[in-house]
Amino acid sequence: MLDYLWVALGLVLIVVGLVGCIVPILPGPPLSFLALLFLQFSRWGDFSTTFLLIMAFVALGVTVLDYIVPVWGTKKTGGTKAGIWGATIGLLLGIFFFPPLGIILGPLVGAITGELIGGATPGRSVRAGLGSLLGFLMGTGLKLIASGLMTFYFFKELF
Repeated sequence: MLDYLWVALGLVLIVVGLVGCIVPILPGPPLSFLALLFLQFSRWGDFSTTFLLIMAFVALGVTVLDYIVPVWGTKKTGGTKAGIWGATIGLLLGIFFFPPLGIILGPLVGAITGELIGGATPGRSVRAGLGSLLGFLMGTGLKLIASGLMTFYFFKELF
């Protein structure tokens, strides 16, 4: 009976983990990883320790990258330190004051504002802001890949 509870909780976490890749408030890959752990506790789970450690590293790495990539995108599109600081501050403000939309728009608006304060032209400021948005979208893609992979292994092991 307990096996079915572990699987049910794992199924819920798999779904919420996938949703969390799109909805910035939910930590998608860590929730997907927890689903693998819950399945491991059931009679159907037979993951190796190495596999679980790799998936834990992937979940942690993608989650950390999700906060770094928008700043990288700003820098790659010509943003200066002012734009990078703006994107970082915008991300933090967006997380706490305007979730979930603030996590998307915060770095964009922050990078544009930082560049404008730093003396950049409006065109350059917008380009840096769009780089931040592109970085956010790349981070979302990475999360979807990681959680999708964990979802695949969850169901592969279950069936």
